[in-house]
Amino acid sequence: MKLRIAALACAGMVAGATVALAEPVEINIIGGEGTSIGTATLRDAPTGVLMRIEIGEDGLEPGWHGMHLHAVGDCSDVGIFKLSKGHINFDGKEHGLLNEKGPDNADLPNIHANDDGTANAEVFTTLVTLSGERGLLDEDGSALVIHANPDDHMSQPIGGAGGRVACGVIGG
Repeated sequence: MKLRIAALACAGMVAGATVALAEPVEINIIGGEGTSIGTATLRDAPTGVLMRIEIGEDGLEPGWHGMHLHAVGDCSDVGIFKLSKGHINFDGKEHGLLNEKGPDNADLPNIHANDDGTANAEVFTTLVTLSGERGLLDEDGSALVIHANPDDHMSQPIGGAGGRVACGVIGG
């Protein structure tokens, strides 16, 4: 009985514990012409990162677009966005939310752009954090990259998502 009471007391202390979360980070998303097309607000959560993405009118071509987190916070090569390097992949897994050998830490759901080019989404990932061991805000930052085509969540290396059409620097 004493053991059970001690276990319940410990569980209560854990349930009442608070986690220090990083301040929200707002990033500017630029399109292929180098102008701002929208923003994303990233918030630390106890088990990952919550992202609210808001793309303005004419920001994206209508339809579905793949989104990934890239390893370096550099979008200065406008229209190409290759300086953001490849996917964040702390665990060395294959690409794809539907891949049994995945997902890699960069994988996110697709975003849909309306006929007027606007897009709004709120997505959550447990595969990274804002700071710490799996943090997006490391020494060289990271980037949110939006691709021309939808991600099929299986094909290697990027799910057939095509070229990089928009990029936002996260720290760095």
